[in-house]
Amino acid sequence: MEEIKLDVEIRKEVGTRKIKGLRREGFIPAVVYGLEKEPTAIKVVRRIYEKIMRSHKGQSVVFHLNVMEDGKKLRDYSVIVKEEQMDPVKDVLDHIDFQRIALDQDVEVTVPIVAKGQAPGVTEEGGSLDHVIWELDIVCLPRKIPEKVEVDISALNIGDAIHVSDLNLPEGVLTHHDPEAIVFSVVPPMKEEEEPSEEETEDLEPEIIKDKKDKEDSDAEESGSEPEAESEKA
Repeated sequence: MEEIKLDVEIRKEVGTRKIKGLRREGFIPAVVYGLEKEPTAIKVVRRIYEKIMRSHKGQSVVFHLNVMEDGKKLRDYSVIVKEEQMDPVKDVLDHIDFQRIALDQDVEVTVPIVAKGQAPGVTEEGGSLDHVIWELDIVCLPRKIPEKVEVDISALNIGDAIHVSDLNLPEGVLTHHDPEAIVFSVVPPMKEEEEPSEEETEDLEPEIIKDKKDKEDSDAEESGSEPEAESEKA
């Protein structure tokens, strides 16, 4: 994956009120840290950043940050997005954490897993495809980060499964994920419980009434009492 250039500015605004004003002006507050260097507070143009992330949705993007101040370039970093913080009320991006990386050192990122093809166990046997793991943790050099991991499911019948150990990862890409973990499987169709027919329901009702009457007669015999006769009219 090639680096995507992104110009950012040194952020001097601190404090809740100034940060809110920064967001109203169309910026996202952010910080760059890592590689045993002091963190750098920056601000990113929201429109540009969100456009890039929309076109690379679900991917681990490698940025080449040009850190600017008053129109002059101060320094540049290769970074990945470590965390995006969302506003819980407005559901908009609130803050970004960038991690500095070295292009000649491995990084740990997650990439999406997608299915390729159609499983006979679904199309011909009526089963359901169970997609268990949607993202895979991988380790590789930044420029070797794949956009996604495609998994061929065209040989899956009902009862079959594909495990992490079965994945065909690109050269130079490793994963520490449990090799026995299931990524995809095809499960049998669920059986619906049959409801009793009207005739069966009708056959059950007299038994319930009869059982209730038998219980009342049995209780009366055990107590040795007879039903009281109605009093004669004067």
